[in-house]
Amino acid sequence: MDEDLLRTLTPAVIGILVRRGADFATAEDAVQDALVEALRTWPTDPPRDPKGWLVTRAWRRFLDATRSDAARRRREGLVVEEPAPGPAPEVDDTLQLYFRCAHPSLSPSSAVALTLRAVGGLTTRQIAQAYLVPEATMAQRISRAKRTVSGVRLDQPGDVGTVLRVLYLVFNEGYSGEVDLSAEAVRLARQLAAAIDHPEVAGLLALMLLHHARRPARTAPDGSLVPLAEQDRSRWDTGLIAEGVAVLQAALARDQLGEFQAQAAIAALHADAPTAAETDWVQIVEWYDELVRLTGSPVVRLNRAVAVGEADGARAGLAALAELDPSLPRHAAVEAHLRERDGDLGAAARLYAEAAQKATNLAERDHLTRQAARLNACSGR
Repeated sequence: MDEDLLRTLTPAVIGILVRRGADFATAEDAVQDALVEALRTWPTDPPRDPKGWLVTRAWRRFLDATRSDAARRRREGLVVEEPAPGPAPEVDDTLQLYFRCAHPSLSPSSAVALTLRAVGGLTTRQIAQAYLVPEATMAQRISRAKRTVSGVRLDQPGDVGTVLRVLYLVFNEGYSGEVDLSAEAVRLARQLAAAIDHPEVAGLLALMLLHHARRPARTAPDGSLVPLAEQDRSRWDTGLIAEGVAVLQAALARDQLGEFQAQAAIAALHADAPTAAETDWVQIVEWYDELVRLTGSPVVRLNRAVAVGEADGARAGLAALAELDPSLPRHAAVEAHLRERDGDLGAAARLYAEAAQKATNLAERDHLTRQAARLNACSGR
């Protein structure tokens, strides 16, 4: 990889985007995204025309960012800064649009992708990252979904489960900080819970509230990530935690366990611990076992390995991790954490650096890079 070539091309590519109508700051961000993709793909698949490749990728990023920003501004007109307790008083058709896009003629995965793109305001790249597939694959999926419903009247509401998955993905994307849609997702979940008596709807609402309650403590004043164990718990919103726990308890009492209720139970155990050291990791592992039974998700198994490492020791966590595909997103970061707990600082530093290279979120990438530097300093490297 010729990094000098990339540095040489960067100003020219930014200039081309500006001449096409992009403002300088957005053009610079788009080019930076294209450079990250180049660093990831060029070593194995070098382009014949590096400059043309960068211009094409950067322009696509600019268009995605422009659409996403426009959708975000539309949403911000409907939502206050923080979700207020109780059912949302606003009257709008956003939730109805979610159901319409989850049309019965579409497969659940296609319905989710179409809704996220058309109503949720997420870019194709963001949706692809959430589903762990290449961006081109997701673009084809969305195009097929559009063709499927192009001649269909959207007068049949879709499946509740599909709408819940869409809302959770929108919330997670907003929660990551790249697109601020978390409060909007909470608002819509409140509306849905007020309209539908369904334990999994309540479970999703509880999960969102419990995660949202911790949001003020997730970043330092400089914007860097603060891991859960290091967060200032006095900054957590106790009102949202109490509401989330109450909603969850009512849902669990109906004895119709689903994946969102199980995830909310895990979040509630974290929220209930006065300190990180007092977290009930044994019970968290039990809830992860339920979640694995319900979903079979490799990402759930990855998170379970972390919990096992906390409950039974790093060696047990590494044994659980060894059963999983190393290509899973965040696999290297999880292994780095467990290796560090096991005392293998050299391997942990190497894995943190590897995880940083793979991270798609800038704040996460910076955090992992600092972790690697910290361990390298400790070992005198």
